Amino acid sequence: MQDSSKFVVFTVGDEEYAIPIESVLSIEKLEGITPIPHLPTYVKGIMKVRGELIPTIDTETILYDRAMEASDSVRVIVLRTDEISLGVLVKEAKEILDIPAEVIKQVGLVAYQKTSYFTGVANLDSRLITIISPTVMVKTLEGIKEIQEYMESQLQEADSKSH
Repeated sequence: MQDSSKFVVFTVGDEEYAIPIESVLSIEKLEGITPIPHLPTYVKGIMKVRGELIPTIDTETILYDRAMEASDSVRVIVLRTDEISLGVLVKEAKEILDIPAEVIKQVGLVAYQKTSYFTGVANLDSRLITIISPTVMVKTLEGIKEIQEYMESQLQEADSKSH
């Protein structure tokens, strides 16, 4: 087992969260999100990143049931999971941090179904950083299968138009 792992640390609301760096493709400025009707409220729409269309979700809606306010510090962390690539809206992408394995505590909340994607809490000097598993988060979000199907149908349409 590794002694430490690299995480991308970001804020949502007033709290700090982290995602393992191997899941992160890029961190982008928030621009050009196309809203899609009838998708769950946490889905802001679709964004084009390096020629690929990806659904973009609002972490503030997922975690706190309120929409994220637009500001210059808002970033989109582009993640790749086994199921889907997606953009995750965060209030601010702060840093890439090496977190030693011994400071990561398992949280009792992992058993709570709605937050099963919280895999632990890093207890650093004056900071508590909640670690999120993107793969588990994607599996637990309601409606993600429909989004996946929608994205696949868009790709197929684009393919059939280009032939």
